[in-house]
Amino acid sequence: MFTVLAAESSNDLIKVVPGLMIWTLIAFGITFFVLKKYAFGPIQKTIDARRDRIREAVEEADNARDEARELLAQNRAILAEARSESAAILAEARKVADDQIQRAKDEAEVERQRRLEETRKQIDAETARAIDQIRGEVADLTLEATQRVVGKVLDSDDQRRLIGEAIEGLDFSALERGRS
Repeated sequence: MFTVLAAESSNDLIKVVPGLMIWTLIAFGITFFVLKKYAFGPIQKTIDARRDRIREAVEEADNARDEARELLAQNRAILAEARSESAAILAEARKVADDQIQRAKDEAEVERQRRLEETRKQIDAETARAIDQIRGEVADLTLEATQRVVGKVLDSDDQRRLIGEAIEGLDFSALERGRS
C-alpha cells in the first residue's frame, strides 16, 4: 500500500496543470523583473567594481614586482660598484702603506749613513788630535832626553832639527793606516 501511494503522489508532481503553470510563469516573470530592476544592477555593479579592484590590484602587483626587479638590479649594480671601489681603495691604501714603509726605510738608511759618516769624521779627528798630541809629547821627551844625554841646553834651531829627526825616525804609519 505504501508503494501505491508513493507512485500516485509522484505522478501529481509530474502532471502538467495549465493553470498552475501559467501562475508559476507569471510569478517567475514578476520576480525576474523585480530582481532585474532592483537587484541585478547593483549586484552587477558590485561584481564589476570588485573585478576592477582585483584587476587594479593585479596591475599594481605586476608594477610593484617590475619595480622590485629594477631596484634589485640597481642594488646589485651599486653593490658591485661598491665592491670594486672598496677593492680599489684597499689597493690604494696598501700602496700608500708600502710607499710610507719604503720611505721610512730609506730615511732610516740615510740617517744611518749620515751618523756613520759623522762617527768616522769624529774618529778621524780624534785620531789626528791623538797623533798630534803624541808627536808633541815625543818632541818634549826628545828634548828632555837630549838635554840629559848632551848635558847642555840646545838652542831652538838645534832643538827643532833634533825633534824633526826623532819624529821622522818614529813609525806613525800604523796609526795612520788605522785612521783610513
